[in-house]
Amino acid sequence: MAIVLGPNQYGKAENRLVTVTRDGDVHTIKDLTVSTSLRGDLADTHLTGDNAAVLATDTQKNTVYAFAKEAPVGEIEDFALRLGRHFVSSQEAITGARVLIDEHSWNRIEENNHSFVAGSNEKRTTAVTVEGDQAWVVSGLKDLVVLKSTGSEFHGYPRDKYTTLKEVTDRILATSVTARWRYQGSGIDWAKSFAEIRGILLRTFAAKHSLSLQQTLYAMGEAVLEERSEVAEVRLSMPNKHHFVVDLSPFGLENNNEVFYAADRPYGLIEGTVLRDDAEDPGQAWYSLPAF
Repeated sequence: MAIVLGPNQYGKAENRLVTVTRDGDVHTIKDLTVSTSLRGDLADTHLTGDNAAVLATDTQKNTVYAFAKEAPVGEIEDFALRLGRHFVSSQEAITGARVLIDEHSWNRIEENNHSFVAGSNEKRTTAVTVEGDQAWVVSGLKDLVVLKSTGSEFHGYPRDKYTTLKEVTDRILATSVTARWRYQGSGIDWAKSFAEIRGILLRTFAAKHSLSLQQTLYAMGEAVLEERSEVAEVRLSMPNKHHFVVDLSPFGLENNNEVFYAADRPYGLIEGTVLRDDAEDPGQAWYSLPAF
């Protein structure tokens, strides 16, 4: 039996980066968490401790900050592409780079040019993979919390001796959406595409009369692919943020879906992929990421 080194990568995770762009009295901020990972001919550092091919993770961190100064960050997809291409082109031993970016939201305080209030926990995301002279972009969002107070049912499921859940024909449906979509083609307006895909996800969640969260998940991914030709595949992870009707009968009160207990755990976790059947296989651009 032989023991060999398998796939590996290394990098600097969760670099916190905030930039301020000043256009006279009007300021704009970008608040990012940037993670870099490099892969390539790195066997020696694992097997012998020879670090001749290892670009230090501290250098990767410094590169993130220097690039933010040398040119405007712009859209997170463009920033990630610049970083990934730099690492691959500047280091002989490095054949691939992956750059993950989360963008945290801030909203301008009304009638003030340089003060902001934090937005929701929702984050815009991108994952850019560079291999040689090729690059792939997977963008998305996470922690998009949505709720509908009607238009959702759940019934018709198998029952056994351990089943206590009651069937319902009207319930609160709430979830925190994590969505990733894989782009195909080039010349994409990242900001416009993100805004329109986000809008499609929200509209579909609201409009779809749901018999299960699985059905809603598929409808959301399907709608994105039907309306956005630049997207090849969508992955969605949607925990069911359960709301249970409180039994008020001990107090002589009737509860007609008006008072609920919001449970944070345990929760159902619904995950799935919706894709075009003729989409190209992206290789590491997609499958080196977590499944959802």
